[in-house]
Amino acid sequence: MEEEVTLVRADDLSPAGKPLYRLYFKGLVNREPTMFSAGFGVAICSDKDDLLFDMDRPIPDRSITLLEAELIALKCGLEKAVIMQIKHISICCDDDEIFELVMERSTPERESTALLLRDIQGIRKYLTSSIPVLLTQDQANKLETCTICLNDDIDADQMFLVAKCGHMFCSECFKRHIEVELRQRSLIRCPQYHRCYSLLTYRNCVNILTPKLKEMWQQRIKDDSIPVTNRVYCPNPRCSTLMSKTELSAHIGVRRRCVKCSEPFCISCKVPWHTNLSCNGYKKLHPNPTIGDEKLKRLANKKLWRQCNKCQQMIELSDGCVSVLCRCGHEFCYRCGADAGGCPHGHKYFPQRALTLWRCCFVCF
Repeated sequence: MEEEVTLVRADDLSPAGKPLYRLYFKGLVNREPTMFSAGFGVAICSDKDDLLFDMDRPIPDRSITLLEAELIALKCGLEKAVIMQIKHISICCDDDEIFELVMERSTPERESTALLLRDIQGIRKYLTSSIPVLLTQDQANKLETCTICLNDDIDADQMFLVAKCGHMFCSECFKRHIEVELRQRSLIRCPQYHRCYSLLTYRNCVNILTPKLKEMWQQRIKDDSIPVTNRVYCPNPRCSTLMSKTELSAHIGVRRRCVKCSEPFCISCKVPWHTNLSCNGYKKLHPNPTIGDEKLKRLANKKLWRQCNKCQQMIELSDGCVSVLCRCGHEFCYRCGADAGGCPHGHKYFPQRALTLWRCCFVCF
């Protein structure tokens, strides 16, 4: 006769007069054709479901199974409970197989799984009581509220937890937030950024990213690794791929080929390759700015942007002192473009230095 398993609530297991804590744990293994990721999360709550401890860690072992990832999470959670000197805890299982293993009603097939289970049972001996609980569907699918879309009817499994700050958001809102941040090329922060400054990392978010977002973020990481003064953009308007001078340094001369579209261009003039013309000859035949340059200049004048004299990058000052520091390290006055300290526009002023820049700054007085 099969033994009947009764589904119980953790609330019903508290010894009389003694607080009972709850241990929640989850393992994750993701094997995609081009990427592997594995990790686990642990949370310890009080009898009133107040969060007392939580953690998440990656698992580098590529041979790990999902079952073993779950058991590693359980092992780490029990170890933390012992360190916290907890005596009574309920082990909240949302999987039948885990529940049966912890109850010692079944035997694992893999030796590595058996070793993990043996460690778990050994740690449980340091606890006065550690009662495995098979959560009901309603308990496992606890509802949460997303602070972005304000939907308060979302399963906990559909929420993403920012590990550094503990803020939670629904998966769809979180992915849209990341895409916007990647397109705007700003720092990727927790969506609750008006009160939180936790930075998001690719490693911690990779499990929720779509293939498109993975590609965008990986490209962003690559782009950010190139120093501003070492950057070269493909002049082909249909491409504009960012490259580094180091990446292109294997060739001799000024003729280069884009690593993406393969179109040849001049690394000195930053234009498509000028066949049968030297750089000086090209500049003599094209002394005037291109249509694109003129449009950019008009837009910069309209938006009050300033161009760095060192790296030629456009900069916008949103607030703060008019003495700005470009990413290339050049510091200058945003009002007139003079080197910082060379004009009296709201920052530290050096008159002797300013004499050589008087003509540059005169129009701003």
